Amino acid sequence: MRQLAEPSTRRKAFEQMVTAYSEQIYWQVRRIVLSHDDADDVVQNVLLKAWTHLDTFHGESRLTTWLYRIALNESLDFMRKQKTRATVSADGDGAATGSIAATLMADHYFDGDETMAQLQEAIAGLPETQRTVFNLRYFDEMKYSDISQLLGTSEGALKASYHIAVKKISAFFKRHD
Repeated sequence: MRQLAEPSTRRKAFEQMVTAYSEQIYWQVRRIVLSHDDADDVVQNVLLKAWTHLDTFHGESRLTTWLYRIALNESLDFMRKQKTRATVSADGDGAATGSIAATLMADHYFDGDETMAQLQEAIAGLPETQRTVFNLRYFDEMKYSDISQLLGTSEGALKASYHIAVKKISAFFKRHD
């Protein structure tokens, strides 16, 4: 988008970009951070970072790939910070209280059923790479080639991560049946 590079049209082009992609970014972030309020905060950080680093986008990749990369990094940073906070505030035996499924069901912005809440809990239990690949492939229906470009990983490794994630999620549901 040449308009993003031109100082005279940058603001208008950025506003159009926000309008065009903010919902997609929100849902990508929401699947990682789970909470509506947290997702809103992270999306604001993503858009702020995109605006302040607009001059680093040179068009080598698609604009959506660049935005997804920022959103993914911001989401993962947020989750790492949350994990650190949860560790610090965990109860005496080192385990945080409450399940992700129960938290989601109590969130009035969550519009899924109990099965979707359990799926999100299963996904949250995956290692970071498997969780990321699963979310991008399953929910965003991204092609492996696009995920490969986004994550800088081979398609074969991504397919393996996705396959392992699916097996772990299946095992989660078998244990909780």
